Parts: sequence; C-alpha cells; structure tokens
Amino acid sequence: MPVVQIFDKELAPSKIQALKFGLWIGMASIVMLFGAFTSAYLVRKPVGNWYEFKLPIQFFYSTLIIIGSSVLLEKAFKSFRSHDLKNYQLFMFISFFAGIAFLATQVIAFKAMISQGLFIDLNVSVSFLYVLAGMHALHVIGGIIVMIISLTTALAVRPLINEMNILKLDLLRQYWHFVGALWIYLLIFLILQ
Repeated sequence: MPVVQIFDKELAPSKIQALKFGLWIGMASIVMLFGAFTSAYLVRKPVGNWYEFKLPIQFFYSTLIIIGSSVLLEKAFKSFRSHDLKNYQLFMFISFFAGIAFLATQVIAFKAMISQGLFIDLNVSVSFLYVLAGMHALHVIGGIIVMIISLTTALAVRPLINEMNILKLDLLRQYWHFVGALWIYLLIFLILQ
C-alpha cells in the first residue's frame, strides 16, 4: 500500500464556498445554454419542414457508459476520502476511460448518422441534434481535462490527501454527475420530441 501524506492545512471556509459557488454558477450557465437550445427546438419544430429520424443506438449505449463513469467517480471520491488509495486509483482510471468511451461512442453515433445521409445541413431538426450532442461533448471534454489533472494526484508516488485535494475531487465529481444528468435530459428530450 502506498504511503499517504496527510496535511492538516485547512482551507478558509470562504475559499471553499467561493470554489463551490463558482462551480454552481458555471453549471447554472450551462443549464441556461441548453435551456435556450431546447426552447429553440420546441419553438422551431411546429413551424414545419421537420425531418423525422431515429436516434442512433450508440446514443443509448453512451448513456449507460456515462452513468457507469459517474458511479465509478463517486467510488473514487469515497475511496480517496477514506484513504483507500488503491481503489481510488483504480476507480479514477476506469472512470476516465469510461469518459473517453462516452466520447468515442458519440463519434460513432455521428458516423452512423452520416452513413444514413443525416448531415448537419440536411434539415434544421438534424442540425439541432448535432448542436445539442456536440455542445454536450465539449462540456464532457472539459470534465475529462479536469479528470486528467486529477489523475496526476492519483499517480503521485505519495498522493496528498488534504482538504484541497478532497475539495477538487468533490467539485469534479459534482460536475461529472451534472454532465451525466444533462446527457440523460437531452436524450429523454430528443426521444419525446
């Protein structure tokens, strides 16, 4: 078992609250962005000239993958807090690769659409799907970048388990759950439309 460095250097409550507030403001902005997109979709659809098509099955597979990734990141967080570094590292890696698999599955879904002749400029209904899924993918990529940074903590010879690193992992965890929930919302929205 790796040696663990534990530092009792406490963060000021104001710094913790500022970081959490910043994350929540960012997530609220993303909700407004996707709220605007889905509202535009609902307003535009009744106008007509709407091309009906079936969603690629890969979108459903990617949903299962991002849910699994979220569960694994939750396990990584709990392992880190309880100083179980072996499981923390394992769950972080698997969650990271599941995030990559989510993006790969999205790319495969887009390729399936293209092979069916569903190009972004075919119809506004198809364009909306590309924009919704593409913007979501950008936000997932942002989460993956932060996850890579967190993986450097996991790879450290003597990972620092301190309040700051726990907070960083907690913020990542909250964001990752958020983008997972956002994808589920988008998929349900598209199915119902």
